[in-house]
Amino acid sequence: MNNSPSFCLSLFNNCKNLTSLKQIHANLLKCGLHNDPFFAGKLVLHSIVALSDSLDYAGRIFSHTPNPDVFMYNTLIRGLAESDKPQSSIATFITMRRNSDSLPDSFSFAFVLKAAANLRSLAAGIQLHCQALKHGLDTHLFVGTTLVSMYGECGYAGLAWKVFEEMHEPNVVAWNAVITAFFRGEDVKGAKTIFDSMPLRNLTSWNLMLAGYVKIGELELAKQMFVEMLVKDDVSWSTMIVGFAHNGCFDEAFGFFRELQREGKRPNEVSLTGVLSACAQAGALKFGKILHGFIEKAGYVWIVSVNNALLDTYAKCGNLSMARLVFEQMPDKRSIISWTSIMAGLAMHGHGEEAIQLFHVMEESGTRPDGITFISLLYACSHAGLVEQGCKYFDKMEHVYNIQPTIEHYGCLVDLYGRAGQLQKAYEFVSQMPIPPNDVIWRTLLGACSIHGNIKLAEMVKERLAKLDPDNSSDHVLLSNVYAVAGKWKDVAVVRRSMTNKRIQKTPGWSMIEVDKTMYTFLAGAKVDEITEEAYEKLREIIVRLKVEGGYVPEVGSVLHDIQEEEKEDSVSMHSEKLAVAFGISRLCEGKTIRIVKNLRVCRDCHAMMKLISKVFKVEVVVRDRSRFHSFKHGFCSCRDYW
Repeated sequence: MNNSPSFCLSLFNNCKNLTSLKQIHANLLKCGLHNDPFFAGKLVLHSIVALSDSLDYAGRIFSHTPNPDVFMYNTLIRGLAESDKPQSSIATFITMRRNSDSLPDSFSFAFVLKAAANLRSLAAGIQLHCQALKHGLDTHLFVGTTLVSMYGECGYAGLAWKVFEEMHEPNVVAWNAVITAFFRGEDVKGAKTIFDSMPLRNLTSWNLMLAGYVKIGELELAKQMFVEMLVKDDVSWSTMIVGFAHNGCFDEAFGFFRELQREGKRPNEVSLTGVLSACAQAGALKFGKILHGFIEKAGYVWIVSVNNALLDTYAKCGNLSMARLVFEQMPDKRSIISWTSIMAGLAMHGHGEEAIQLFHVMEESGTRPDGITFISLLYACSHAGLVEQGCKYFDKMEHVYNIQPTIEHYGCLVDLYGRAGQLQKAYEFVSQMPIPPNDVIWRTLLGACSIHGNIKLAEMVKERLAKLDPDNSSDHVLLSNVYAVAGKWKDVAVVRRSMTNKRIQKTPGWSMIEVDKTMYTFLAGAKVDEITEEAYEKLREIIVRLKVEGGYVPEVGSVLHDIQEEEKEDSVSMHSEKLAVAFGISRLCEGKTIRIVKNLRVCRDCHAMMKLISKVFKVEVVVRDRSRFHSFKHGFCSCRDYW
């Protein structure tokens, strides 16, 4: 075997995994080159930069290298700074300062400041700033730019600006860093002022402004800047599509995608996944199908992230059969996200048993589940009433896969017990949690009390929530509903009065429906326009027919008792999902499935009404509420009244 230094060096070119790197390491040991600073440094550098799972190995190499030089220290500091344990990067920098003859250079400070930024540790950042000042490196372009970023990440745009002002000749990267710092502090005017004063603005700077605007919800300013741009690249278009989708402006996101196509540009992976995400959130099935056709024709079908987004779109738009088909057609390209997405889709539709079966298939395929996979699995058990199975998988997650439960996993188990009516067990579980339960955990339990009418426990839970999140409207509404169902109207009035006094407003309900590739949104209590008037008129016809043919009696138990019965019926009939389904019956062809997305949990009266509509009008209605899917057909719901 050739053991020359040049041959050992050439081996790095084809090193693609940790096994190969260990073979190179063994070769260096035979040659006696393993302690050579150059080759030891190459091993550490390759472990950190070229491979994705070798940081621990790099640390072991480093610890066995006598007198590591500044290059080796910098490489390890860099790798740790960008890992999930940036605090170790700072510790390594401190070790270098104490135990090494090597003085830190500009790279040392830039890398360790990145760690302080990722930790958002202002105290560490200031100490490192002082150290850089001591070594005369604080105004160095590389170090200065990282200082600007660090102060920005810690939320101190003013300090970032002071550092920037002291830099001798800041380049465009430094200018961009200070703009980002001002956006981090939500100082939009400050960011725009800096942008306008830049001596040279490249495309990256324009894209940075777009990203800053959409991230903090300044969508009109983003639109204005987008129009002003003389040159737009893939990043520009993707930023607008993803940004508007993220802010709930789905029609605008679709519009930017169509404009991108009209200009003859080819969508990239990011813009495609972004517009598919908009379809998923809005429930825009028709547009999702059009995108599916485009993806197949354009040859994007082999991109895993696009397939995952397409799968998620079909699942969240209520077409589970197409979601399954997309999943089945990517056998060699399935990632953990693919498995988790299809399980989440099955869970949303109440197919808990199938989700469990798929989990076992995933295990047999050799794919190791992660924490998010178990959230989907526990969610599936919860919505199918599989309490025993859910508890088993919660235990398996920790003891078989060594995944420590997070607050989300505990929340799933509280929901599992709560939906099944095991409220005392749910309360005991919360009380014995090894980590402090947050407001979401208690609110989950309060929701279960609302479903099952447990007043005593609801009052106890509400006291806890009053300390954690006193002004949350949903907590007051849930407690009010518990009292209303029990007929305790004085208590209802007390809760409502408290909301009024504290100026706590109930979250308005809205529902969306796609008709002829256009999304229509109905908002409870909104001003009446032509569309809503059409929906109201049709809804009145529907209610009359349901009463005559289906025996519909509005469930008004949770509506205040001190208003007339007719007003109570009007109150429940104005719910946004009723308006959306009425509009769908008015506009869609006979035999078409009506698909609705709602931001809140569907109420009992709406649920009962949808079942009757599916029976009397012989139509399938699919409603995705905040919790799950309800597929109404022939007078029955897929949830089997368990939601």
